[in-house]
Amino acid sequence: MAWFKKEKNKVSKKVKVPEGLWVKCNSCKEIIYRKEVDRNLMVCPKCNYHFRISAGQRISLLADNGSFTEMGQYLASKDPLNFKDQITYKERLKDSQKKTNIKEAATAGRALIGNHPAMLVVLDFAFMGGSMGSVVGEKFVIAAEKAAEEAMPLISVASSGGARMHEGIVSLMQMAKTSASLARFKETGLPFISILADPTFGGVSASFAMLGDIIIAEPKSLIGFAGPRVIEQTIKQQLPENFQTAEFLLEHGMIDMIVNRKELKQTVIKLLSLLVEK
Repeated sequence: MAWFKKEKNKVSKKVKVPEGLWVKCNSCKEIIYRKEVDRNLMVCPKCNYHFRISAGQRISLLADNGSFTEMGQYLASKDPLNFKDQITYKERLKDSQKKTNIKEAATAGRALIGNHPAMLVVLDFAFMGGSMGSVVGEKFVIAAEKAAEEAMPLISVASSGGARMHEGIVSLMQMAKTSASLARFKETGLPFISILADPTFGGVSASFAMLGDIIIAEPKSLIGFAGPRVIEQTIKQQLPENFQTAEFLLEHGMIDMIVNRKELKQTVIKLLSLLVEK
């Protein structure tokens, strides 16, 4: 009897599992060992769902090792409307800066990609949903102008909920500003490659993200302007299956290709070697 009690106590002990050891896939809902996902470039090994990654991870994925030089890193957003909802806009910015360890949703700079010089602009969804305010727009314009000046291709990676409402009309004007800078850039004959990650919506999709000479999307990325629920309520119709996915957009001619994250850098290198004169 004593032996039974001892074994019972032994079984009832709880094993502590370190936090963050497992991750749940947003697509197939499988529980996966995090290290396995990390080794797979943050792609689900079960269903090929591409998890969101930071701007820094994205740059490491695309740029040759040690080649990235950031521009505009000291630019900071203002609060023209003294905006406040649950907390003030200034507090939201500070919270996002602390959480992500970056100053803004966009990171821009020069890089080598397979030894091809290129200008990169990367949005980080973790910073206020990758929203486009005055600084994001300004960084994109600086990158486009420098790319034209230095005769190098421009590459952007979008992952955004759209224009940043906290800056009102100032954020909406970034749609026109970035589009105008691209029109000037395209006069050079150099390529603009736009990469769409999950999700790309609102004012970002309605401006520079869909103006690429080549538009690439990661698998299963959600891409559109308004969300499907808003569209259904507006048109009073049920939307097609897989509406607003990268696969749906490719089928309807809205993007040029869908590329797995593992193959993204090599695909960009191939495009640069074809589109840029040496």
